[in-house]
Amino acid sequence: MSVHDMEKATATYSGFMATLKWAVPVIAVITFAVVAAIAS
Repeated sequence: MSVHDMEKATATYSGFMATLKWAVPVIAVITFAVVAAIAS
């Protein structure tokens, strides 16, 4: 793997992790809302 590919991979991974930090709590809230709606 060339250095350029590694830089691209690192940038992609960083973007993915940044997105994941927002996506996981949002999915958790949606899941909680659905479970609460089903339970009631």
